[in-house]
Amino acid sequence: MDFGLSQDQKMLRDAVARCLSGTCPLDHVRECAEGEASYSDKVQSALSELGITGMMVPEQHGGLGMTLLDAAVVAEQLAYAVAPVPFLASHVLAPIALAQAGSNQQQAEWLPIIASGEARIAVAIAETIEARDGAGVTSNGGKLEGTALFALDFAGADAFLVADATGRLHLVPADAEGLKKVPLTTIDRTRSVGELRFGQVAAEPLADDGGATAARLRDAGRVILAADSIGAGQAMIEKAVDYAGQREQFGRIIGSFQAVKHMCAEMAARHEPCRSLVWHAAHTFDAAPDEASLAACQAKSHTGEVHRFVARTSTEVHGGMGFTDLLGLHYWFKRIGFDRQILGGPEAVRTEAATLQGWTRAA
Repeated sequence: MDFGLSQDQKMLRDAVARCLSGTCPLDHVRECAEGEASYSDKVQSALSELGITGMMVPEQHGGLGMTLLDAAVVAEQLAYAVAPVPFLASHVLAPIALAQAGSNQQQAEWLPIIASGEARIAVAIAETIEARDGAGVTSNGGKLEGTALFALDFAGADAFLVADATGRLHLVPADAEGLKKVPLTTIDRTRSVGELRFGQVAAEPLADDGGATAARLRDAGRVILAADSIGAGQAMIEKAVDYAGQREQFGRIIGSFQAVKHMCAEMAARHEPCRSLVWHAAHTFDAAPDEASLAACQAKSHTGEVHRFVARTSTEVHGGMGFTDLLGLHYWFKRIGFDRQILGGPEAVRTEAATLQGWTRAA
């Protein structure tokens, strides 16, 4: 039995990789990260032509109806190129939420234009994991009050999907009266995050399913972030190996030194098993939903630890050059750092996994 990617998924991976190699060189990433616009319209347009914007939208609404494993394959390539484009919230989480809990009217209004790339929806569910600094959103009579932190794919969003204190999701237009949008600066300049402040803001609730849809979004988000770390880690390993094969010290290529060989080998040995772990977690999301939460926790927590090691070690292989903007290594380094912490750091996610298995009591 073949537990790898299907032929179609390999073709998808290769198509996205070719697209990004032509449209998203590191110089373009640098322009976007240092400019006012954190996203690249050029790269987004190229990905839209491939159908990436509609990959998670059901076919009856103009999308491709693909699986989370397909999305994980794309996420890995986006991270490999550190592509400054919205993906996690706009084209994975929002379509999943609307397809699962949206009304017929909400689905008909939003899913077709998400699929075509005409609309983007940011997603704010961080408070369903841990509320910071008194953040949290309450709903009363169709009006939202409070603060939601870390809304993903924030810049240029046409609407926001926000979880309230009960886990129910609400759809809020970007121009809603009483809504204040505050951009947040994180270590990763290739992705946009923001804070939402609600003062009696009118919102359209999705189905009241006891937080089940929000939980599904957490699972999906964690898997995609883990896949993102794999792509960034792969790029950092390759760059370390290439540098070690070129840089000379004491009249010798540094890759010939045993210590450097061991550093590169250990990065690869820790990194490669993560790929099958993430693929399994993505597969269970669609094929074995009862196992999805635990598998997502395992994938998120393990890749977070492994790729912090990869990011640090790759930078060390480069020596002092690794910390300079000239090489651009910091873009992957910071992307891995963002992936590690958003939607729960390794410690919090491992605790959640322990609770799911009955090893600790839920708080």
